[in-house]
Amino acid sequence: MVMKYIKSHSGGRDRTVATGLRGRLALIAAVLAIFVGSCANQQVKSPAKPLKVAVVLGAGASRGFAHIGVLKVLETNKVPIDMIVGTSAGSLVGSLYAYSRDAFQLQKTALAIDKNDIIDMTIPDNGFIKGDKLEEFVNHMVRNTPIEKMATPFYAVATSVPAGQEVVFGRGNTGAAVRASCSIPGVFRPKDIGNVMYVDGGVVSPVAVDAARRYGADIVIAVDISADLDTRQPEGTIDTILQSINIMYAKLAAAQLTRADIVIRPKVGYIGSADFDKRSEAILEGEKAAVAAIPQINRLLSRLRRTAE
Repeated sequence: MVMKYIKSHSGGRDRTVATGLRGRLALIAAVLAIFVGSCANQQVKSPAKPLKVAVVLGAGASRGFAHIGVLKVLETNKVPIDMIVGTSAGSLVGSLYAYSRDAFQLQKTALAIDKNDIIDMTIPDNGFIKGDKLEEFVNHMVRNTPIEKMATPFYAVATSVPAGQEVVFGRGNTGAAVRASCSIPGVFRPKDIGNVMYVDGGVVSPVAVDAARRYGADIVIAVDISADLDTRQPEGTIDTILQSINIMYAKLAAAQLTRADIVIRPKVGYIGSADFDKRSEAILEGEKAAVAAIPQINRLLSRLRRTAE
């Protein structure tokens, strides 16, 4: 009888323990179901991707000093510059800014340059200017820093010959890339890099908006210095070539500029493409045009940042 009682009592206790355990497990499962369901109904937001802003500096020979004025205003107003894409004169200014990230120091440098520091005239042989001095000047100013080591990502746009294709330099010798990008046909001798001949990037892409997009730009601020056409009568062979090429730049740039978010157009039409002595005026015009664009730039940045949140 005692044994039967013990067995009967033990079995009841086991059933009671098992029943209690099942109850606890059911409660835990119910809580987990509520938690999982609550999480499923909540939208998990990934961290907002920072907007990448590209400044695209266009071709235009001596008018390119206007780019410095634009960069000064963008810098003063704390507009982020995550990438610079430059063609011809834009590549020269862009390379120096990408290295220093100081537009005010760049202005001092520009105003102190003597034409002979970057222009080496020669007997015309596929160009009046050799280009060696320009290449050496750029490499000296950036302390021989290659393109891929710049403080700000920088890309120089040139044109391959005879393929006639846009080539974007994002690595290698900075001075050589800028020289290739600046080799205006008939004015500068073409630049050979790796057994390929290159001329001015403006031949195919005077304001390289599409290149900036390919390299990841979310916002493109383009600076067009070719739109305000020179109404003067050209003086001399080089002036005639430059003025004619500037007309070509203006026509070619129109398509890509429609794909920029902001277009800044300094009023430099009265400055001849070969008018090196009017650099102060070109810088001032760049400042004026950029100041006028700042409200639009700020509105765009604010709107896109809110969208990204």
